[in-house]
Amino acid sequence: MQLSLQADLPLRDLVFNTLRQAILTGELKPGERLMEIHLADKLGVSRTPIREAIRKLELEGLVTMIPRRGAEVAQITEKSMSDVLEVRRTLDALCAELACDRISEEGLAALKDACGQFEQCVAGRDAQRIAQADVALHDIILQATGNQRLIQMVNNLAEQMYRYRFEYIKDSSQHERLVEEHKIIYQSILNKDKDTAAAAARTHIDNQKKAIIRQIRLDRKNGRKL
Repeated sequence: MQLSLQADLPLRDLVFNTLRQAILTGELKPGERLMEIHLADKLGVSRTPIREAIRKLELEGLVTMIPRRGAEVAQITEKSMSDVLEVRRTLDALCAELACDRISEEGLAALKDACGQFEQCVAGRDAQRIAQADVALHDIILQATGNQRLIQMVNNLAEQMYRYRFEYIKDSSQHERLVEEHKIIYQSILNKDKDTAAAAARTHIDNQKKAIIRQIRLDRKNGRKL
């Protein structure tokens, strides 16, 4: 884990972004204790920006404060995951419907390219690149809605959604399904078929939810925490 080289950001923001990214990608694992001294030494900073970052991460729901233990990376539980995906399911369906009416020719071309880029990343089997390509694809649909309030609502869920999406994407058995679901979403938006687009967006989220729940229960059975 290293601080990203974004010289235009204050140190506290660099530390926050670095720790948040480490949590979202699983480098810092659920249940792992966040020791201020250890993190400060690892990142080469004082404890103050570490403490500030942990406080902000707690507000985002990515860190939990445990009595007599201190800060820990928040667990991925069925309830927390279901709460996020339940909202995102509805919003993604709305985004797909609006995109059918509002997406431009440039947006359609970008969405087609994003589907191809996602498929290439799947072939490369790099989970982080696959997750980033997935985010980029869905962002094209989101931006196509032109609804700033909707964009804001989806973006507010984006960081926690990325965490669940990353757990799903790490399961390579789901990759071909993801590729096909993206193609269906793209084709239905191209055809301006709102019903199919919305249904495909909901199915996309439903399949993620089922796969993550399976992983949570498997890890619980094996005595591991996700």
